[in-house]
Amino acid sequence: MCLILFAYKKHPHYPLVIAANRDEFYERPSQAASFWDEKPNILAGRDMQDGGTWLGITKKGRFAALTNYRDPASVKKDAPSRGWLVRDILFAETPPLQTLKKIAPAASAYNGFSLICGDMSGLYYFSNRDIPEPLELSPGFHGLSNHLLNTPWPKVERGKETLHSYLRQTEIPDPEGISALMMDRSKPPDEALPETGVGLLWERILSPMFITSAEYGTRSSTVILLGKGNHVIFLEKSFNSHPVPWLSTRIEFKIS
Repeated sequence: MCLILFAYKKHPHYPLVIAANRDEFYERPSQAASFWDEKPNILAGRDMQDGGTWLGITKKGRFAALTNYRDPASVKKDAPSRGWLVRDILFAETPPLQTLKKIAPAASAYNGFSLICGDMSGLYYFSNRDIPEPLELSPGFHGLSNHLLNTPWPKVERGKETLHSYLRQTEIPDPEGISALMMDRSKPPDEALPETGVGLLWERILSPMFITSAEYGTRSSTVILLGKGNHVIFLEKSFNSHPVPWLSTRIEFKIS
């Protein structure tokens, strides 16, 4: 993922609202979200190159998602796939916080990442950059891109404000309406861009909430609504170098 927005315990009917865009090279093969054959309780997309995933939820209500920490100068070529972390969290039987604590000691083996995971009992954040222990999140509007949680990059601030405004005005959120918010292609001025080591041209390309370029861009946009009655709405739209989705998947289920 490259942008995850979430409203945690800020809507009267939906304790957790998640909106996320996954950005990746178009040539990297991936599978749209579905229940996995070998683990039918897991709903997630799949990275067909390394076998992991970037975001998913289980029928028991466990959610996990990951963003890469952008720091090209520190990239390890032999590091394990970060998508395995999300997969392992979704596979785990231990509580989310305990699972994150098991991951933390080996986190330095991976390239930079940030993880969000939890269930209806709590939501947690961990990064292998400057975050030594998993943190429990307080209710609020949060945003995560390719840095630490709530780093005030323009896309993170714009996304949080937009989601906040939408939910404040909407009694029953429409996943299609939230998905439309994630299609924002507006770019901030150069002076507002972060400096992450990729050069000004790429900072511009990566700056919108929804990214488009010749070889890299937003591949999927996902909305998850977890309601008070343990009702889950999962909407994913899949893209591949075109602004119109080639696939839209909507799945609803009750948390068991």
